[in-house]
Amino acid sequence: MPWENNGGGGGRNTGGPWGQAPGGGGGGPRRPGGGNTPNLEDILNRGRDQFRGGVPGGRWLIVGGIVVAVAFWALNSVYTVGSSEVGVELRLGQPKQELSMPGLHFHLWPIETVEKVNISENQSTIGSTNTGGRGGTDDGLMLSGDQNIVDVRFAVLWSVSNPIDYLFNVRDPEDMVTNAAESAMREVVGRRPAQDIFRDDRAGIAAEVQQITQSILDSYNMGVNVSQISIENGAPPAEVADAFNEVQRAEQDEDRLQEEARSYANTLLGDSRGQAAAIREEAAAYANRVVQEATGEAERFNSIYAEYVNAPEVTRKRLYLETMEQVLGGSSKVLMEDGTAGGSGVVPYLPLPELRANSSGGSSSNSSGNNAPSSTTSTGN
Repeated sequence: MPWENNGGGGGRNTGGPWGQAPGGGGGGPRRPGGGNTPNLEDILNRGRDQFRGGVPGGRWLIVGGIVVAVAFWALNSVYTVGSSEVGVELRLGQPKQELSMPGLHFHLWPIETVEKVNISENQSTIGSTNTGGRGGTDDGLMLSGDQNIVDVRFAVLWSVSNPIDYLFNVRDPEDMVTNAAESAMREVVGRRPAQDIFRDDRAGIAAEVQQITQSILDSYNMGVNVSQISIENGAPPAEVADAFNEVQRAEQDEDRLQEEARSYANTLLGDSRGQAAAIREEAAAYANRVVQEATGEAERFNSIYAEYVNAPEVTRKRLYLETMEQVLGGSSKVLMEDGTAGGSGVVPYLPLPELRANSSGGSSSNSSGNNAPSSTTSTGN
């Protein structure tokens, strides 16, 4: 080679580039400790000889590297799915239709990868007191149908029904659920008066918001099921809370007075209805009694008339006697017999009982005290 034969000789030149080492002598100067200075070709030859003989322990190093590579591949190929999760395997980025249930599973990494989805029920809270990721202080301020501003705080309970759609159809599904629920609540509140949100129809509003939210999420094929909308609080903004509370108290007083008036009216109406019912019962009883008496009198007359037809004289006499008994039954009577042969006929008498009665009554009623006795004379033939 050029650096081996610079001196023109055929032998090996161990000196400088001109065939002789500095200082003279064919062998040239030696390094301390003996030996000539190695040239580049010697170094390359020695390295080639070492590679031909093999690296010490090289085979075991290769085997160990293979074992480590296999272990690393196995660790990445085995995965575990939790009890509240499902796994979606992807082969070259394409999801498989089969889902991985909770437990230990194997896939061909890195050709296949896995995405895990939590299928338990999730809760997203929306409102002015929300301190989460979207915790703005104006989230719950909404305009009602009667042009009032209300502050609504509500929670959305939802779960994943289709993990594949949940992972690949929407970029941020949780934020999408929150936005859809808030939009639905604003739509429903904008059609209702503020009183419905405060107390009158919270259940109806929650049901309507749930239906609208579910329809929005279904239109995006998100694979999410909204199970419940819970309105936790509905109140006016803090700036007008005092005035609104005054209005509420006035309305409550109005309702209370109206309720008392209705109660009083119901009491009077109940008493009047009871009296009317009693009067109707008395009238019905009186009418029944009169009719029964009239019926009895008519039947008695008919029976008397039948006897009169059979025996007129006897019947007339009996009727006369009964009539005289009724007429004379309550009056004072004096019975006088016809005069006999030796009698005087009519005998005057002094009415002592009447005199005593008149004297006792006159002493208390007449202030003059003048009571004239009277005598009654009956004559008879």
